[in-house]
Amino acid sequence: MSRKVAVVLFNLGGPDGPDAVRPFLFNLFNDPAIIGLPGFLRTPLAALISSRREESAKANYALMGGGSPLRPETEKQAAALEAAMAARAPDAQVRCFVAMRYWTPLTDETARDVAAFEPDEIILLPLYPQFSTTTTGSSAQAWAKTYKGPGQVRTVCCYPTAGGLVQAHARLIEKTWATANHQGPVRLLFSAHGLPEKVVRGGDPYQSQIEATCAAVAAALSDRWDWRICYQSRVGPMKWIGPSTDDEIRAASAEGLALVVVPIAFVSEHVETLVELDHEYGELARSAGCPAYLRAPALGVEERFIDSLADMALASLARDGVMSGDGYACAGWSKCPRTRSAA
Repeated sequence: MSRKVAVVLFNLGGPDGPDAVRPFLFNLFNDPAIIGLPGFLRTPLAALISSRREESAKANYALMGGGSPLRPETEKQAAALEAAMAARAPDAQVRCFVAMRYWTPLTDETARDVAAFEPDEIILLPLYPQFSTTTTGSSAQAWAKTYKGPGQVRTVCCYPTAGGLVQAHARLIEKTWATANHQGPVRLLFSAHGLPEKVVRGGDPYQSQIEATCAAVAAALSDRWDWRICYQSRVGPMKWIGPSTDDEIRAASAEGLALVVVPIAFVSEHVETLVELDHEYGELARSAGCPAYLRAPALGVEERFIDSLADMALASLARDGVMSGDGYACAGWSKCPRTRSAA
């Protein structure tokens, strides 16, 4: 009998309609990885924040038809990955599952589905290339608390410089710029979701891994580009890592530079790409006089990216515990799961 392999894809999740916006926001802000307060303080605060942000969030999701495309986008990736792994490992019965952190299918639902599959092996594979305690770390903890079924578990914690990831980004950047009707100077902006500075100071390796991804993609481009890293989606009064995407857009526009913006930490289209980058930052660029503003698409089911995920997942079966999918060294960051497991 062939061995049964379950691949669990971690992602954020997003509301599938207007009625889901408020509970989605509540789940997000009630995560101790997002707001590090005791539950008796965090839960009422999450309720307050989700109530206050509900209407503005609904307006953003209305621009996408009322809900997030993240679940169908992730399910397409799961189907493509399942096919790629089946082609590489015909002796195994591979099934890919989606576990969303803040909206359906939530971790407990997916855990029941995986347990019913009765796998021999489980591969936890985040759709966050760069590790953070607020994303992969939170999802992995939720899985460990929830899953009660069979199977040896292996975790791919990150893959910031995976060859297929890098090549796919480079291809999409060059394809995007080829559509531009502009001959002047251009700047490449790698835009990633931001984090509060205190998270990084606390040992989170996310920012260093973002920098590694961007350097690898820039090196893979066929021409030398003027490029910068920036961070979007800041909320709240805390100081966040920078520079901010909006500041970099204003600076490039003042220099008369066209822009190609790359969602470097997002592998699926969702509110932060389709609304924040396309609408909000696109309008900012136009009002600031940017001569051309283009946005490279998220990786989606780009073949090289999916192939890279398949290769990493299958390679993980030969190892135990938590591992980087691309061999990335993350020494010096206390919140790196490999550092912690080795301690």
